[in-house]
Amino acid sequence: MHQVRFGSRTILFNLEYKKRKSLGIKIHPDTLVEVLAPLDANEEKVLESVKLKAPWILGRIDHFNTYKPSTPPRRFINGETHLYLGRQYRLKIVQDKEDAVKAYRGQLWMHCKDPKPQVLKAQLDKWYKRRASVVFRELLEEVLPRFKRYGISEPVLTIRVMAKRWGSCTPAGRIILNTELIKAPKGSIEYVIIHELCHLVHHNHAKSFQNLQSTMMPDWRKWKDRLEYSLC
Repeated sequence: MHQVRFGSRTILFNLEYKKRKSLGIKIHPDTLVEVLAPLDANEEKVLESVKLKAPWILGRIDHFNTYKPSTPPRRFINGETHLYLGRQYRLKIVQDKEDAVKAYRGQLWMHCKDPKPQVLKAQLDKWYKRRASVVFRELLEEVLPRFKRYGISEPVLTIRVMAKRWGSCTPAGRIILNTELIKAPKGSIEYVIIHELCHLVHHNHAKSFQNLQSTMMPDWRKWKDRLEYSLC
């Protein structure tokens, strides 16, 4: 862990060297600061660059802290709210002979054989992943034709829980999406998919990448912000 001082505050950040042309700085919703530097970058100059960006970094950290909810651990009881596609659904637990989950009119109905919290959590996690498989695939198929002129083949879609990213892609054309995205609005999920598809055309965050992303989704910043604020 590296650090720089700015006024009375200290910025802690992870520094990673990668094959890239320029310095990149990411502030995650959990306020983790990640700095990506070119392989030949001088560490002293990296620290200077981070210090120059300190006002922006601290502003983003403060912003995330403002919106970070102080929610207690989930208890999986009737009336508790859970997110699905950007909406809060109230839990309705029904002891039954078969397990089933359904989102309907603002309620998340959970039919279960065993109403223990840990069992309900596992059941809901499986339902989220099943819904993610359907919704993410539908949105990918919806936006992919926009990239036809760039000769992109339909990517292999992988869905899994990721600690620090909403999505990523591989040079071989695989797109990986975070299961937690199913809790975000559809516009935010579409933004992440478009972001990764743009990376299959441009493999960094250079101006050409930014221009393509803005062409494909002019209001991407709105959906990026909603994603970060609603699930941080």
